[in-house]
Amino acid sequence: MDLDTLLRAIEATSIATEIREGESSFPFLECVHVLAVTLVVGSISIVDLRLLGWASLERAVSRVTGSVLPCTWIAFAAAAISGALLFSSNAITYAHNTWFLIKFCFIALAGANMLIFQFGIHGSVANWDSAATPPTAARVAGALSLLFWIAVITCGRWVGFSLQPGMG
Repeated sequence: MDLDTLLRAIEATSIATEIREGESSFPFLECVHVLAVTLVVGSISIVDLRLLGWASLERAVSRVTGSVLPCTWIAFAAAAISGALLFSSNAITYAHNTWFLIKFCFIALAGANMLIFQFGIHGSVANWDSAATPPTAARVAGALSLLFWIAVITCGRWVGFSLQPGMG
């Protein structure tokens, strides 16, 4: 089965049809998605700004991450579920949209950055947890995270513009 056949099958599901053809399903899911992404980026920015040594300097990095990341993960799950449902409504168009594909590349880069941080520099957090200025590697991870998530938001916004009639 080729990709477009799979995408057509996704679009043909009853839930995708309801989202696409229903009066309020798509706008409702879009609101959930935007709010969830806002929570993801907002909460991860708190961690990133701490890693950069620009905010929450009086709090240990482990305290900041411990209090913020549960919210981040719940919001990420909501964003992923609502995004998948939105995708299902017009899977072929989204899958061939350049901005949509670039958005996912930036999500992958943000994920890779997080994994490198988590399994790399974070292993020595006990040595620099309360330092106002974390080590360079932590600051780089925080800066890249901010850049990647800003790029995700920017590309996501352009997906909507590029799907308008005459703009794709």
